[in-house]
Amino acid sequence: MLRLAGPLALANLLQMAVYAIDVVFIARLGPQALAAASLSVSLFALMIWSFSALTGAVAPLIAAELGAGRHAVREIRRSIRMALWLAVALGLIGMVVCGQGQAILLAAGQNPTLAARAGGFLDVIKWSIIPMIASNVLRTFVSTLGRPVFATLVTALAIAANALGNYAFVFGHLGAPALGLTGSGLSSVCTALVTLAAYALAIRRDRRLHRYRLAGRWWRTEWSRLREILRLGTPIALTVVAEGGLFGSAAFLMGRIGQTELAGHAIALQVAALAFQFPVGIAQAATIRVGYHYGAGDRAGAGRAGWCALAIGVGFSAFTGAAMLLAPRLILSAYVDVHAPANAAMLLLAVQFLGIAAAFQLADGAQAIAAGALRGLQDTRVPMGIALLGYWLPGFGTAMWLGLFTPLAGRGVWTGLAVGLAVVALLMVRRWMRRERLGLMSRRDNFPAYPA
Repeated sequence: MLRLAGPLALANLLQMAVYAIDVVFIARLGPQALAAASLSVSLFALMIWSFSALTGAVAPLIAAELGAGRHAVREIRRSIRMALWLAVALGLIGMVVCGQGQAILLAAGQNPTLAARAGGFLDVIKWSIIPMIASNVLRTFVSTLGRPVFATLVTALAIAANALGNYAFVFGHLGAPALGLTGSGLSSVCTALVTLAAYALAIRRDRRLHRYRLAGRWWRTEWSRLREILRLGTPIALTVVAEGGLFGSAAFLMGRIGQTELAGHAIALQVAALAFQFPVGIAQAATIRVGYHYGAGDRAGAGRAGWCALAIGVGFSAFTGAAMLLAPRLILSAYVDVHAPANAAMLLLAVQFLGIAAAFQLADGAQAIAAGALRGLQDTRVPMGIALLGYWLPGFGTAMWLGLFTPLAGRGVWTGLAVGLAVVALLMVRRWMRRERLGLMSRRDNFPAYPA
């Protein structure tokens, strides 16, 4: 599990570093630019996460095909081909939505000046959607085929590309014009293209990966395979929308409370999201390992993989939660100047938000990993219902009530996030524990008899 999850978690952390570079450069443009970028990213990231989750449903499919071992090369090629087709279609939809970004933010009650700046930013970064989703499909392929280190290396390259792009386009270095917030968006587009090209090159140069010949007959349709990806992926995408939508809505609530609260929320959320990437990597590894044993008909192996993932992920979440609680200003200093008087109010709020984030680290890690293990069993519909229920009734309901109608304000919003995560974590882990009783392990007719 660690051999697979380690490179994936590191790649996730590096991916967050790619996003963090944007925050670091944009933060130096002032609180208004940071607030506008936060609104943009709350919409853009939700689409990227959900589209990537939908196409990422190819992971349990190809893991099960590897476990079964029957015609694996041909079946995996077909699955990846249709996932790439789907990535292009979803990317086009996302570009249309981004084009209406300003109107969407105004309809959500955001400040008109911030909405205008955010809409312009979305008009630029929309061109990165298709290469980003396609890169995620190729990342899934190399990871499931036992080359997760490629994901780490490619993401490290993306960090360098994004840092160089922001340095050039935001402040006008290396002969480029100083484009400010627009320059950061342009840097994101260039980084997405570099990432896609790097994955294509890695697959072409690796003997094991190249034998799948993913570009072979790329025009050929496999509608049954596409339907299978949609069957598994749609509930996963809706699950991601439920969670991502909760955090995105938190940004909208913060925008209604105040610009300083929104800026503090953006910084604190970057830290919490960074810490979340290790459990995400464990969850991805759990999907692959559980899916492999599921395809091979190994009940014991599937159970061991899931419990091992939960133990590792929850243990790491406890460590990151302690760090947020004990050294919040040190952590925040990586993003903003903690000694600048202009940042004092924002930092005070960010420290308070991190204190609440420390409390929900265990729940956040547990729900993500339990959901990943269930995806390995190709169980996605009920987890979707759990996410929709937990995040939006107790979660968003608490955030809106405490945030808008009590003196807690921003702290109330973050308390709502903690409540939603705790409810979902309890229900997801309970479903994993009852997998035998619910018949989740018996869906494949090649499972040998194994005592519950």
